[in-house]
Amino acid sequence: MSANIASSSSPAAPAVLKRRRKVMVTCAVTGAIHTPTMSPYLPITPAQIAEAALGAHAAGAALVHLHARDPMTGQPDQRPEAFEPFLKVIKQNSDAVINITTGGAPTMGVDERLKPCAHFQPEVASLNMGSMNFGLFPMLGRYPEFKFDWEKPYLEGSDDRIFKNTFKDIENILTTCASHGTRFEIECYDIGHLYTLRHFADRGLVKAPFFIQSVFGILGGIGPHPEDVAHMKRTADRLFGDQYQWSVLGAGRNQLPIAAQSIAMGGNARVGLEDSIWISPGQLAQTNAQQVKAVRQVIESLGLEIASSEDAREILQLKGRNSVNF
Repeated sequence: MSANIASSSSPAAPAVLKRRRKVMVTCAVTGAIHTPTMSPYLPITPAQIAEAALGAHAAGAALVHLHARDPMTGQPDQRPEAFEPFLKVIKQNSDAVINITTGGAPTMGVDERLKPCAHFQPEVASLNMGSMNFGLFPMLGRYPEFKFDWEKPYLEGSDDRIFKNTFKDIENILTTCASHGTRFEIECYDIGHLYTLRHFADRGLVKAPFFIQSVFGILGGIGPHPEDVAHMKRTADRLFGDQYQWSVLGAGRNQLPIAAQSIAMGGNARVGLEDSIWISPGQLAQTNAQQVKAVRQVIESLGLEIASSEDAREILQLKGRNSVNF
């Protein structure tokens, strides 16, 4: 009997089980886009923001992206004192990766926006990669009246407002935050923002692995068409190769379809009431956790695993929860 015949009749070797890919979910729990009139479920007070973040984490969000608001009016508030109460509660009651915004709101200057991260030194800070038009004014027509005086001018004024993120602004944030080991959720609203990131990477001001959060569907940025999503991914692949982790967020009704496309393409996803106040057409999400559960269902239905916070720390090479200043 030949060796080949003998080999073919031998018992088959057991199949090697391949480890399933782990998908990181970020939850942005309140943000600075939606106003209190738009949803009664929008977290406003420190207690509500903490509860929302903890609920999202329990549902599967490895990272929570945080803004603060005035607890009386719901207006965006970037003072460190506004962040402190809920940062401590979230840290004490979970192992979530806490991500503090440096975007704040488009009405704020960079020095104001940077203060919470400079003070609290989180594991992750968000960082917008370019100046842009940021049009919120189309939402005006949906609401005949508003609960608070600041809401209408805030939305109305966005037709003549630039969300300023100059090269100098970006360098300021990078150097301030990187000096205490904070890494970045790098928010790219258009293709040119990827090239801006490449510029700062080439200068050595931001290090791999890059956590690129591609943003789709904001008026003034790239659109939500599947070809826009694919184009963003192709460009990032060409510019960064295997040195980055890709995540997406889709604004409004685009949230889940774009998340599903990203997950199918090997990426990660961000959800939350910052990005969409809806859970299905015409139905408001009552909690951030609802949206996390919805995207988790997509992940697990594709045979993938949801990443834990410790998984995210390893994937993104974070400094650890005990190295923050809160």
